Amino acid sequence: MKFSLGLAASTLAFALAAGSMTGAQAAELQVIAGGATTAPLKEIAANFEKESGHKLVIRFGTTPELIKMATGGPFDVGLVPHEVFKDAAALARFAPGAATEVVRVGLGVAVPAGAPKPDIGTPDAFKQTLLKAKSIAAVPQSAAGYQITAIFERMGITDAVKDKIKAQPSPGAVRDVLAKGEAEIGVFLINALMGPGVDVIGPFPGDLQREVFFAAQVAADAKQPDAAKAFIAYVKSPAATAIFKARGMTPN
Repeated sequence: MKFSLGLAASTLAFALAAGSMTGAQAAELQVIAGGATTAPLKEIAANFEKESGHKLVIRFGTTPELIKMATGGPFDVGLVPHEVFKDAAALARFAPGAATEVVRVGLGVAVPAGAPKPDIGTPDAFKQTLLKAKSIAAVPQSAAGYQITAIFERMGITDAVKDKIKAQPSPGAVRDVLAKGEAEIGVFLINALMGPGVDVIGPFPGDLQREVFFAAQVAADAKQPDAAKAFIAYVKSPAATAIFKARGMTPN
C-alpha cells in the first residue's frame, strides 16, 4: 500500500459529505486507531459526530492489537501506524489504493512529576541516564516500542537494560506507573507521555530520534464507506489539525 500526502481539498470533501447527510442516513462507524492518538482523536471524534450526524465507535490499541482487530472482525476505517499495513493479513483487510497520511509523532522521555530530571541532552548523556535508571516503563509491543528496542540495540545497552524494563500494555499504563512512582523513567511517543503526575523531559536526542507515522484508510468491506471517507477527510481538516498540534502531534 502506498501512502498519499493527504486528501486533496479535504475540508471541502468533508463539507460535501456532511452536507449531504440527513438523520436517516447517519451511520455508526467502527473505527480502529493507534493508542497514541487517543487524546486528540476523542476530541476530534466528538466534533465530527456533532457536525456530521454520524456516530463513531473507536477501539484503540497497540500495533499487534490493531492487526488482530483488522484481521479478526468488521470495521469501517482505520487510523493506524504504518506498521499495521506492513502485515500482509491486515493489509488485505483495507481497501486498495493509497492510505492517507494523517499525523506523526516522535519519541520522548518522562519522569514522575517533581522527580529530578536526568540529562538526556545528548545521545551519550541519554545512554548514561538509561544505564543508571533502576526502572524504565515502556510499551515494547507497539510500533514505538519496536523502534525503542532497535535504538537500545544500536546504543549497545540491550542486555544492560533488559531487566529494568517494566513492560506496559498501553500508553496510559506508562503514565500511570510513572505517576505512582513505580517507574523511574518512561520512554514512549512524547505526546502519549503527557498527563497528570508526569513530567515530560523532552524528545530522544539527536540521531536517536524516530517518528511513528499514522495513516488512515477505509476497510475493504466497510459497511459505511462514504461515511468512512468523510471521517478521513475530517481528520485532515484545519479543525482536526489544530487539535493534533495542541496534543503534541505533527499533522502531515
